Amino acid sequence: MAKMKIGIDSYCFHRYFGEVYPHQTAPDKNMTMEDFLAYAKYLDVDGVSLESCFFPSMEEAWFKDLKAQLDDYGFDRVYAWGHPDGLEAGKNRDEFNSMVAQIKNAKLIGADVMRVVASSLMFRFEPHGPQIDILAGWFKEAVKVAEEYGVKLAVENHIDYTADECVELLERVGSPYLGLNLDTGNFLRLLDDPVEGTRKLADKVLATHIKDLKPVAGVDAREWYFFSSTPVGDGLVDNQKIAQYLYDAGYKGFLAVETDSLHPDYAGQEFEAVAKSVANLKRIAASVY
Repeated sequence: MAKMKIGIDSYCFHRYFGEVYPHQTAPDKNMTMEDFLAYAKYLDVDGVSLESCFFPSMEEAWFKDLKAQLDDYGFDRVYAWGHPDGLEAGKNRDEFNSMVAQIKNAKLIGADVMRVVASSLMFRFEPHGPQIDILAGWFKEAVKVAEEYGVKLAVENHIDYTADECVELLERVGSPYLGLNLDTGNFLRLLDDPVEGTRKLADKVLATHIKDLKPVAGVDAREWYFFSSTPVGDGLVDNQKIAQYLYDAGYKGFLAVETDSLHPDYAGQEFEAVAKSVANLKRIAASVY
């Protein structure tokens, strides 16, 4: 199989796109989608995952212009929908309608995969069985539309469901048009082993968020950012083993760096953290076989 591809998710720069967490400070400048794409090209990556919550427009003409930029750079691409709470664990039918309506946007930018969010940490302490019952039914509807457009949906483990619960949801829908957006850090935040989770789900992975995390001293362990982002290679997640499982399963997508709440050791260093992560992922990609 060919060497694994490397990419970046635009959420790495959420502060620069205007989303600043309460425990963070705002940057001195903002970033445009054009800025992000130029930086990704500078780092010589293969693909980008684009968070639609940061898009300045939902007009067809804007998406066509974006596709032209992506084509010019030669990027593989994933259209990302659902930040922060997605379908709200099956509580928000309006968001379901929004998700389905945006499948055509993924097609407009030439994306074969659309990352979607079923739930979030907001609902993780509620009973999961009833949530999965609803979500399985909703995704059975959604994959019919996805198949019409030739776009596969990749539901993310979003600090909500364990690997076993993700397996259950995907198997209950039972469609090649629904797979997983594997977030290697979010399993750890549920104290679910990300390497073992990848082993269980590798053949269902359509897209990735490659995170690395380490705990923050002085932060309540119940806070989601107790495990905060580091550059790939500096934290607790064995992304080398995870990449090997994906390679062995024939994963065709790219390994997309994603950071969210940067660890205080790297506060304000998004560009440096992403560059180091890309360099380490290139090393990992070269070593799997």
